[in-house]
Amino acid sequence: MGLNLITGPALEPLTLAETKLHLRVDVSDDDTLIAGLISSARRQAELFMRRALINQTWELVLDTFPGCDEIRLPLPPLVSITSIKYTIRAGTQSTFAATNYRVFVGREPGIVKLKYNCAWPGDALLEAQAVVVQYVCGYGAAAANVPVNIRQGMLMLIGHWYENREATIVGTNVMELPMSVANCWWPDRFFA
Repeated sequence: MGLNLITGPALEPLTLAETKLHLRVDVSDDDTLIAGLISSARRQAELFMRRALINQTWELVLDTFPGCDEIRLPLPPLVSITSIKYTIRAGTQSTFAATNYRVFVGREPGIVKLKYNCAWPGDALLEAQAVVVQYVCGYGAAAANVPVNIRQGMLMLIGHWYENREATIVGTNVMELPMSVANCWWPDRFFA
C-alpha cells in the first residue's frame, strides 16, 4: 500500500496575520519565517492526528483489490472519490465505474463499498501497484472549517518554535512536541 499526495492544500489553516497577532509580532522582518512555521505546524498536526486539515487530493495505491467489499481510506475526513483505476497485466488502465460502489464520507475512515450484486474487476491485475484510488480529504476548503482546538494547537506549537529555535531541553529530556499542543490534538487523533 502506498499513499501519494497529488494536490496539496490551497491555503493554510492559519493566516500570517492571526499567527503574528498570537506571537505579538508587529513587524514584517520575520514574515517568511512565520509563514514557514505555519506550514510546518500544519504538517506536524496532520502527521500527529493522521488527518488532512484543508482539502487535498491523495492517491491510495494498492497491489490488488481487497478480499472484502470495501476499501478504507486513510487521512479522514473523506470528502469525495475522484476515481478508482486499475491496471491489468497487459498494461491497460481502466476506470472502475462509480455506479458499482457507494462512498461513505460520514464515517472514519471514509469507505468505498461495493453496491449489492457488484464485484471488483476479476481481470488479471498487474503484479504490483495495480489499483489506484484518488480521493479528496480534509475538513473543507476554508481555514474556518478546521476545528478550533486544532488551530489553537498549531498556534501554540508555532509560538514554541518561534521562541525556541532549537530543540528545547527540560532537565534531561528533549521536548519534540509541547504537551499542551498534544492535548489540543489528542481528541481528534485518528487511530486506524
